[in-house]
Amino acid sequence: MTYYLLSVVTPTDGTPPGPDEMAEIMRNVEAFNQELRDAGAWVFAGGLHGPETATMLRPKGADVLISDGPYAEGKEYLGGLSLIKADDLDAALEWGRKAVRAIGLPVEVRPFVDSH
Repeated sequence: MTYYLLSVVTPTDGTPPGPDEMAEIMRNVEAFNQELRDAGAWVFAGGLHGPETATMLRPKGADVLISDGPYAEGKEYLGGLSLIKADDLDAALEWGRKAVRAIGLPVEVRPFVDSH
């Protein structure tokens, strides 16, 4: 069994969904999470606030510098994630397809290093 990260890719220039659409998305996400649980594939899932809420820690010699948010120019950011267990990449990709249908945003599927 391998662990996979399903990363929700959120566009920075998108318009957030309205309350009714967001409620439907959240119902779809909860149904997706329940399907993962029922299949024994669910490990953890959660949404993230936008990058403007982030605090960045960077090495500086023997010190660590702390600053507000990442300032990298980007068109997308990590909006949420699911950590799942799957037998192989094909099974993880199928869960990724289901996540895309539930969330309506792109999802990146990536295996953990040495997670067998």
